[in-house]
Amino acid sequence: MDTKKIKSKASEMKADVQKMAEKEIAKAKQELKKVEKLVEDYAKKNPEKAAMISAGIGAALGAAVAVLLGKAGRGKKK
Repeated sequence: MDTKKIKSKASEMKADVQKMAEKEIAKAKQELKKVEKLVEDYAKKNPEKAAMISAGIGAALGAAVAVLLGKAGRGKKK
């Protein structure tokens, strides 16, 4: 194959991959919208549980960040 054919084939492959990626992104967005609706409905029906779940997730994320920042700070001190 010469260089022009290789470049042409690469461009075709790039376009195909881009189309597939766009389709998958659209599918993911649809799925996220469904999950978002389910979460909203759950939160409306169970506001206390939803608040506790949110607080738990926030605490877990905060703890994870604190651990990561602690490790990063220890590595710099010598």
